[in-house]
Amino acid sequence: MYAVTQTAAGGPDTLTWDQVPDPTPPGPDEVLVKVAAAGVNRADLLQRQGHYPPPAGASTTIGLECSGTIAAVGDKVTDQQIGEPCVALLSGGGYAEYAVVPAGQVIPPPEGVDLVSAGGLLEVAATVLSMTELAQLAAGDTFLVHGGAGGIGSFAIQYGVALGARVITTAGSAEKLAYCRELGAAAAIDYHTDWVEAVKAEGGADVILDVVGAKYLRSNLEVLRPDGRLAIIGFQGGTKGEIDLGALLAKRGSVIAASLRSRPVEQKAAICEAVRETVWPLVSAGRITIPAETRMPITEVVEAHRRLESGDNTGKIILTVD
Repeated sequence: MYAVTQTAAGGPDTLTWDQVPDPTPPGPDEVLVKVAAAGVNRADLLQRQGHYPPPAGASTTIGLECSGTIAAVGDKVTDQQIGEPCVALLSGGGYAEYAVVPAGQVIPPPEGVDLVSAGGLLEVAATVLSMTELAQLAAGDTFLVHGGAGGIGSFAIQYGVALGARVITTAGSAEKLAYCRELGAAAAIDYHTDWVEAVKAEGGADVILDVVGAKYLRSNLEVLRPDGRLAIIGFQGGTKGEIDLGALLAKRGSVIAASLRSRPVEQKAAICEAVRETVWPLVSAGRITIPAETRMPITEVVEAHRRLESGDNTGKIILTVD
């Protein structure tokens, strides 16, 4: 089969679409997916750079999500059939013609969504669902979403609105701010300005979903309301920051950080089932629309990584596999 290979950790030019050995047959509790499309995520860039290695035993091929059809099933898999369309949450291996996945991390795509668009949905949906549950996002909360025009942000804005939260967001251009408002954000703030004061003017935030990390840590705590929850899912602005514990204590605040990739198989299976039961009906009903997407052939993976790395892209980049 063909897959994206890497010569060494580094820039996008280290990636190539090349022939590799065929995958091993699926184990008893696994399925083999013939990949139709794979979503491109910030974590993929980190892995390419050598900063985010896959968990032990996982495929070293980049790619945390894919869509396609089931090509083979393990001996103990009884509720999935060969030929069924599916989406899969991966620890690695999505940038390839075939991927072997634990059966619990493979679910049908949402009704009414084509397979290519579905290829960029599951990792985003699973991340947003799991982190907003940890942060106990509820109706009536004010929900601050950083990077609202990205793949995660686009989905998080709509999911927050669907839960009954008031969503405010940050983005980096007039076009992206307008896009966030179209998705349902009540306020969209240019992060090149004094976004802290702008969020304070909106009354602060009960829950913050942050992809930046250390660079925003102090500012996030400043805009957090009493009993607020900061959920960190990315480190674009670094991994080491300083917390004023006295200020955090005074607000009775919580700081939560979690990675989806490193969770046990059982947890990821439970999250995928929750996405199927809770999120997919919202997508099928049109309450969550497919975020803006850029489709590129997987042979153009180098350009896809350059595009995401540039910060110019809006929504999700999806690699298509013929």
